[in-house]
Amino acid sequence: MQQQQHQQDREDAFGAVVARLAEEHGVPGASVGILNGGRTSFVNHGVTSLDHPRPVDEHTVFHLASISKTFTATVLLHLVEEGKVELDAPVRRYVPELVLADEGAAARITVLNLLNQTAGLDWNLVDPEGEDGSLAAFVAQLDRLPLVSEPGVRASYSQAGYNLAGRIVENVTGLTFEQAVAATVLEPLGLTDTVFDADDIMVRPFATGHVHGEDGRPRAARPWKAFRAGTRGNNPGGGVASTTADVLAWARFHLGDGDGVLRTDTLHGMREETAPLRGSTLGDGFGLGWFRRPVDGVRTIGHGGSGNGQYAELHLAPERDFAVVALANSEEGYLFNQAVVRAAFEHFLGLVEKDPEPVPYDESRAREVAGRYEIDAMNLDIATDGVRLTLAVEIKPEIRQASDADMPPDIAPAAVGFLPGDGDEYTLTGGTLAGQRGFFTRDTAGRVTGVDLGGRLFSRTTG
Repeated sequence: MQQQQHQQDREDAFGAVVARLAEEHGVPGASVGILNGGRTSFVNHGVTSLDHPRPVDEHTVFHLASISKTFTATVLLHLVEEGKVELDAPVRRYVPELVLADEGAAARITVLNLLNQTAGLDWNLVDPEGEDGSLAAFVAQLDRLPLVSEPGVRASYSQAGYNLAGRIVENVTGLTFEQAVAATVLEPLGLTDTVFDADDIMVRPFATGHVHGEDGRPRAARPWKAFRAGTRGNNPGGGVASTTADVLAWARFHLGDGDGVLRTDTLHGMREETAPLRGSTLGDGFGLGWFRRPVDGVRTIGHGGSGNGQYAELHLAPERDFAVVALANSEEGYLFNQAVVRAAFEHFLGLVEKDPEPVPYDESRAREVAGRYEIDAMNLDIATDGVRLTLAVEIKPEIRQASDADMPPDIAPAAVGFLPGDGDEYTLTGGTLAGQRGFFTRDTAGRVTGVDLGGRLFSRTTG
């Protein structure tokens, strides 16, 4: 009885922390779930929408965005166990229609390369031409997607890669991707509020994302999903919508023994490193569908998601039988969720995550990296004024102008500090991405040719 009261007091105290962080970051609505030693608890704050407010609770549907990749990876591994897919097989064995800009790469990319982000594919097709919404139509246009490296050489986060993985699921099962996910994991695990389609979202209580208008005030984000992720072609990489209650049940499954969906060794093998990830806030390596990240000496796995005015985070500490999920419905949700996850690890497990300390400004190093870097959707500009180094990110103007949908705001110049070591790792010390880490890539001659941010490689175009 005394232990139960102690647990309740601890959960109540954490609820006060979440409320403070929500007010501090100006988040209209948020839902946080904790799984600690088999015990679940929820902290809910605010409203689903500023225009049509309803209280947020653990059954409110949010857009999980890229957390969807953990579902896609799990379904593919189920097919591996059934002997229908081999991880080391070329993708073309299952998607013979695949054509890329580089024929050699198209022939060499394996299923494993897709799952651990080493396929060498750029981030995504932002606005597929003539898109009919299907995965088949998406894959048919991948010859337009640039490659950022040779397959298997290095990790670079790709939404397109996971969408291609979803096409493997369709071709192998003969089902739509959504039907396969439902039959393989959602129905067996009782995840009744985890859905893809707008028709299934609208019959449940759901959160509305919020973005800032030209007047600086938050307003409802349209469309509900971002970057055409409302089309089925983006569902494997970012289409899942769900609730805190269901996501915590998903975490419980991944902390367990497989529940008949996967063998225990396969499930736990998803946590093991299959590719290193250097100098990133996301972690130090990829498993299968998961980022691996040490927190105060304890190994954790996790994944985040960013939608249109919505952010999601899911992190697990398997050796402590612990998980935290945070869902928020505004542009400020990213920093809120990061703070909540840190607070949860410290409050419940006593694990303190410390940010690395940058070294003093070095003008020669700053000039060496200054310039413009790009991926298919965004420009990243690094500049120095002789006093400090800054990093800014913008959605490419032509993409923003051509879209009739709300898009995330550009990220204003924020201070960058180099980290101790070889001089190629850095951290952002201010702005909306404060605490994010990355590193610069060099060619064989030592010239800086790219910069990693958020696990994605931006290639240098000027400077």
